[in-house]
Amino acid sequence: MRIDRPQVSPGAPSGPLAQIKVLPTGAPEHDSVATGAIHVHEFLRNVPLFGELAPEELERIAASTAQVRAPAGTILFRRGEPCAGFHLIVYGQVKLAFSGADGAEKVLEVLGPGSSFGEAVMFLDKPYVVLAETLADSLLLAIGKHAVFAEIERNPKFARKMLAGLAQRLHRLVQDLEAHTLRTGTQRVIGYLLRDLPGEATAGPVELELATSKGVLASRLNITREHFSRLLHELSAGGLIEVRGRTIRILDLARLRAFEDLTPAGSKSRGGRAEPGPLNNR
Repeated sequence: MRIDRPQVSPGAPSGPLAQIKVLPTGAPEHDSVATGAIHVHEFLRNVPLFGELAPEELERIAASTAQVRAPAGTILFRRGEPCAGFHLIVYGQVKLAFSGADGAEKVLEVLGPGSSFGEAVMFLDKPYVVLAETLADSLLLAIGKHAVFAEIERNPKFARKMLAGLAQRLHRLVQDLEAHTLRTGTQRVIGYLLRDLPGEATAGPVELELATSKGVLASRLNITREHFSRLLHELSAGGLIEVRGRTIRILDLARLRAFEDLTPAGSKSRGGRAEPGPLNNR
């Protein structure tokens, strides 16, 4: 069951932070969602963004942080809702997406442990422009913006780290725009499969697990689910990969990298998407 309106848990911070939606601390919807609280100060100390803050600075941030326990399928916020801070994923998985009135959805990002989101609209003092939904049982920290702004005033190094994080996010968005406009569907799928492997790796086979469902990944890559499945089938038929559910076995890394570079981008499929050439035309 999807929880659309989580409530503020007893003892949660008041004031501006109370605008952040926090799930109750009672029994979770799924047993796999941990109910025990984490020590926020200790966790933040091990996050690169906060690693150089002094103990008293960490305590001020921790005092303005709420813990959000969210079963899979929880809507953390919707487009147009006010932003009172940003979120940091302790464990779990969150998707950021545009959602149309007709139910259509475009996934922008799928984020995992250690990732943060919401900083840009926090600095702009604007409402959220996307929807955020948990794809797995998750624990997040919701960090109040007023504490963040105060530490930025006190600590230029912290300000630079916040700027670096925003710059990295912008760089990824530019890369996505380039891929979605200039690369074929096949190149996007291969790029996704290879993205976490060292560039110098050439030997195989290598096994990896898709981070989430094929439907979510297809939306993330700006192709349909059917197109995504067809491309996996073509790569499998060409002897480049094997597919078993969410497990992908790359049989020959060197060939897969070479095929990514050689895939023609001139032809178009129905709907304006670029179609790969035949695998035997490598």
